[in-house]
Amino acid sequence: MTPLPAQNPFTLGVASGDPLPDSVVLWTRLAPRPYEPGGGLPGDGAVDVQWELAHDASFRRLALSGTVPAPAADDHSVHLDVRGLEPGRDYWYRFRTGRWISAVGRTRTAPAPGARPDGAAFGLLSCQQYDDGYYTALAHLAREDLDAVFFVGDYIYENAIDARAGARNYTDTPLPEVFDHWTWNLTDYRLRYALGKSDPDLQAAHAAHPWFVTWDDHEVENNYAGDVSQNDDPRDTFRARRAAAYRAYWENMPLREAHRPVGPDMSLYRRFSYGRLAQFDILDTRQYRSDQAYGDGWKYPGPDSEDPARTITGEAQERWLLEGLRASTARWNVLVQQVVFCRRKNTTAARSRLSMDAWDGYPASRSRVLAGAGAAGVENLVVLTGDVHVHYALDIKADFDDPASRTLGVEVVGTSVSSGSDGEARPEDWNLLLAANPHMKYYDGRRGYAVVTLDDTRLQADYRTLTGVVTPGAPVTTAARFVSEAGDPGFSRA
Repeated sequence: MTPLPAQNPFTLGVASGDPLPDSVVLWTRLAPRPYEPGGGLPGDGAVDVQWELAHDASFRRLALSGTVPAPAADDHSVHLDVRGLEPGRDYWYRFRTGRWISAVGRTRTAPAPGARPDGAAFGLLSCQQYDDGYYTALAHLAREDLDAVFFVGDYIYENAIDARAGARNYTDTPLPEVFDHWTWNLTDYRLRYALGKSDPDLQAAHAAHPWFVTWDDHEVENNYAGDVSQNDDPRDTFRARRAAAYRAYWENMPLREAHRPVGPDMSLYRRFSYGRLAQFDILDTRQYRSDQAYGDGWKYPGPDSEDPARTITGEAQERWLLEGLRASTARWNVLVQQVVFCRRKNTTAARSRLSMDAWDGYPASRSRVLAGAGAAGVENLVVLTGDVHVHYALDIKADFDDPASRTLGVEVVGTSVSSGSDGEARPEDWNLLLAANPHMKYYDGRRGYAVVTLDDTRLQADYRTLTGVVTPGAPVTTAARFVSEAGDPGFSRA
């Protein structure tokens, strides 16, 4: 075994994720010098890590404990799938190696399969560009009473970060030069996660709640599509970059061994149930999608974008999703995914440009999902989304050209943690987008997060916003609250 570290190796915190009724993943990564390749540990062997899971925060009543290796091949990360737990209850956990003890994390298992909980609350997060501002939103989220958190993409960004960390404007402790270039290889991506995870607010949010994670594009490269690079790099070159990015992603997320990538491929879409209250289908709309039509960006739709053969999920994932909806007995069926699902016009004209990177660029995929949900008898369809650095409350319409058409569900789009810097409540296109999209009930361009609460009778979406992120410590407020009644979908302001 590798010698025990002489410095504190728990500099990147702890995390838990993907809770089931009887198990949860516990994560940490040893890195006594996190801004160095390998975290300051040898490049081979493994370090023994002791772990404890307790019924109480003081660890007086231990539930389980043991020892697990942190292999150098996995950048000394630990992905411990703890089993034999009780459903619907809190646990506390920590790690130890040598004389060093990690921070304490709290996690919560899912309810029993046949249970119908009185309610459940979930955080919705996305888009935390380190050099666009502080992670103050995560400090506030850590203090929320939540069952779990959904992170729906852009956990890191691939751009170069200067010594001042961009908008953070570090002067006393500049960042090392190793971050001042774009991420291309495995070392680059590993170091970029180390930078993000060194943030105390991110560590607090992970320690406070179990997370369900999925990626979008910046975990690899902006707006990539399958194995097509935004910059049209040679396929082999881009697939090697994707392989490095996917490996670093798995190493740094609380994910089970089953999701370990194989080269440039990683199975990430998966399904979770919260008793009979909710079924969560976590999607991957990046790895299997067709290339964006018309060269990406905001373009007029046409035969290329509307080709029925085009897909944002890939055939296998789409089939898995629709089969899961048919088999669901949950009160709420929730799609946890990356890019805006509802149509979003940027002009009031009858024909408008649409985002080719969102579901608007893949309308056949959207139609098949909605038709499948209808055929399955799904009454309470919910979509949770990130990507666009704004808050939206959207009604999913049977016909987006007819505001009077049937409402099929609701979409909660949560704003970014920091990407876009401070933002503003009413961006330049605020009036235009609300006028062009009658199904858009709310639009706010500030930073923050959303809290989605479900019970047997309704869904509630609380849109939290900050006054800014360029300086730390901003207060959080609930800027708006919308509800959708079970059996009668559609958002109304509460």
